[in-house]
Amino acid sequence: MPLIAERVAQAQTGTNPKVLCRMRSGWAVIGDVQFLKGYCLLLPDPVVPSLNDLTEADRALFLSDMALIGDVLLKVTDAHRINYEILGNTEPELHAHIFPRFLNEPDEKRRMPVWFYDWKNAPKFTLEEHGDLYQRLKESLEKK
Repeated sequence: MPLIAERVAQAQTGTNPKVLCRMRSGWAVIGDVQFLKGYCLLLPDPVVPSLNDLTEADRALFLSDMALIGDVLLKVTDAHRINYEILGNTEPELHAHIFPRFLNEPDEKRRMPVWFYDWKNAPKFTLEEHGDLYQRLKESLEKK
């Protein structure tokens, strides 16, 4: 099963430990890695190949949910701005990356796409390390 479909299936059965909440268009989840604290994704439910495979109304819902996650990240992490990316080249199923960006990032990283960070050696999400952040994101999203 492709990764996004697998993660959505886990969210549906309550076995995805990174789920923050169910949203109107899918699932808000915290990222597997946290090189930028608060990195989240929006996974659509049902899973589709791309944004263009959604109806106009469902597209609007997905993009609105994506922006809501960004609003919460701004509030909870005190980020300077939010970067949104929908790629699908490696995982050819719709999903949105939502990255908080901070003024204290090194200049050579802050001005570049997040893909220039070292993803392989980035801090992995754990409840021990990121539990407080996870809980604040979860509570704030559930209020939306």
